[in-house]
Amino acid sequence: MTPNTKQLDQQYIMHTYGRYDVALKSGKGVVAYDEDGKKYIDVSSGIGVNCLGYCDEGWVAAVTKQAQTIQHMSNYFYSEQAGRLAEKLCTLTGMSKICFGNSGAEANECAIKIARKYSFDKYGAGRNEIITLRNSFHGRTVTTLSATGQDVFHNFFFPFTEGFSFVEAGDMDVFKQAVTDKTCAVMLEMIQGEGGVNILDKDYVNALVSYCKKNDLVVIVDEVQTGIGRTGKLFAFQNYGVQPDLVTMAKGLGGGLPIGVCMCGEKLSEVMTPSTHGSTFGANPVVCAGANYVLDTVADENFLAAVREKGDYLEKKLRELPDVKNVRRMGLMVGIEIDGDAHDIAAKCVQNGLLIITAKDVLRMLPPLIITKEEIDEAVCILKSTLEECHK
Repeated sequence: MTPNTKQLDQQYIMHTYGRYDVALKSGKGVVAYDEDGKKYIDVSSGIGVNCLGYCDEGWVAAVTKQAQTIQHMSNYFYSEQAGRLAEKLCTLTGMSKICFGNSGAEANECAIKIARKYSFDKYGAGRNEIITLRNSFHGRTVTTLSATGQDVFHNFFFPFTEGFSFVEAGDMDVFKQAVTDKTCAVMLEMIQGEGGVNILDKDYVNALVSYCKKNDLVVIVDEVQTGIGRTGKLFAFQNYGVQPDLVTMAKGLGGGLPIGVCMCGEKLSEVMTPSTHGSTFGANPVVCAGANYVLDTVADENFLAAVREKGDYLEKKLRELPDVKNVRRMGLMVGIEIDGDAHDIAAKCVQNGLLIITAKDVLRMLPPLIITKEEIDEAVCILKSTLEECHK
């Protein structure tokens, strides 16, 4: 790493991230290179963003073509790229309408507003509380931190937004007891990524959604990390056989550019009206061009079947490692329980050429969906040698 890169960062950028001592310069597919030319196998995908890996040629061409055509326009005008993307998402999911933003937190903010406005319009003021799950993570704005079911995030930034309560996942009796006449919605992740790669039970999810439908409680599914093929289906909720009222997404949809999307079902399709929400950069045509390419690639059953197959293969290889205690996985979203400190082991993996991340006390893998079995073997080999090194 050139001293200048690190010095500039430390001198001029707020210290909101504990960085690894690496400056990435380039990448292709699953492989990244730092400023010194060192090679890394990346099984983190920029925390699930680079779903097609680095610099996919078709994605680069789509983004470049649009950047050369028109790079931005106000949302007071119609955009072909945004319209095409919205049509695809609605057609593929059975949802009705879409609101564009720039991040997962923005998408979740939009969903919260829609759920509360729906209840206000129908029932009047006071029915505005949202139940979320313990160990959830929904973003870093003040409101989405308030919705996050982890006490560690509820500090410093007082006062937090009111109107959220939290329950442990998996117990319908506990959930029902938490519902009051003020409850308007429930917000959940099918897999709690930041919470430790915790996969919700299918029977629980189906019972919860059924209860909410009967009691007119809006079901918000946060697919920011689980969406766009990550779990072997286009969206994780499709593995559960349920139809949410609101679905949020970001990360993988843009393929490397910032995007956030909130989708709603027919019941909520007319809730938001002009001036109730907005985003200067939402539906940016360059970003939407990249997202259209991503969706055209990923929303293919053969592609998704390959994700499921590679996920099975990766889990099998991981379970063969003696230091791996358990693997929690759906598709190519993987949490690895290990002996030892996950953060220390992840840092050592990076030194050894494997870009891997953590979630609480587990190692977390979110590899590009285009990873090959040979690249999986290479990644597991580096992890194996690192674990052996750490446990000498």
